[in-house]
Amino acid sequence: MAGRVTVDGQVVSLLGTQVDPTRCAIAVDGVPIRLPTHRTLMLHKPAGVITTRSDPHARDTVMALLPDIPGLHPIGRLDKETTGLLLFTNDGDLTYVLTHPKHHVDKTYRAWVEGLPEHEALSQLRAGILLEDGLTAPAEVKRVLTREGRALLDIIIHEGRKRQVRRMLQAVGHPVISLSRTHLGPLTLGDLAESQWRELTEDEVRALYQAAGVNA
Repeated sequence: MAGRVTVDGQVVSLLGTQVDPTRCAIAVDGVPIRLPTHRTLMLHKPAGVITTRSDPHARDTVMALLPDIPGLHPIGRLDKETTGLLLFTNDGDLTYVLTHPKHHVDKTYRAWVEGLPEHEALSQLRAGILLEDGLTAPAEVKRVLTREGRALLDIIIHEGRKRQVRRMLQAVGHPVISLSRTHLGPLTLGDLAESQWRELTEDEVRALYQAAGVNA
């Protein structure tokens, strides 16, 4: 192996030499070595697929919509019928920052609900709802429009409990008809079509860390 490995064009002569692969050009026999890097993707999740890496019951999963990237996994989850913004990464640090309860990253949902929520129901959501797993943190809620006995709401939460938005709205007497996540922290779906994905930029990943109060 002597003389075969170079770092920034210089032959490595000492066994065990440590280098920073993000800052140095490494080559073997003159061929550049591309080391694995972290990747983070945004998917516009459609209804009817489950958020898991694999399913023992052979149901459709979100992973079938994404490229085969080693270690790629969802950050949080959306239930089977909920659509919208879902992130995937092979970066464990980013997953921790965006899912740990101590980091309050806003998640915005748009929900069509049965009935027309009035001041009392909206106030309850804004104060916190007592569910079977405890009191929720206060939510931001805005009634966007009403149509034929139904209402469209924008709801912002920062917790990540299972089916939380659905359970909160059920608790105040306005079951969800359809639900979509439109924003996660500083990110929005934009014009990303349903079932399509795109890769986040470095600036977008840094913005996620900043939204969680962490310096990337």
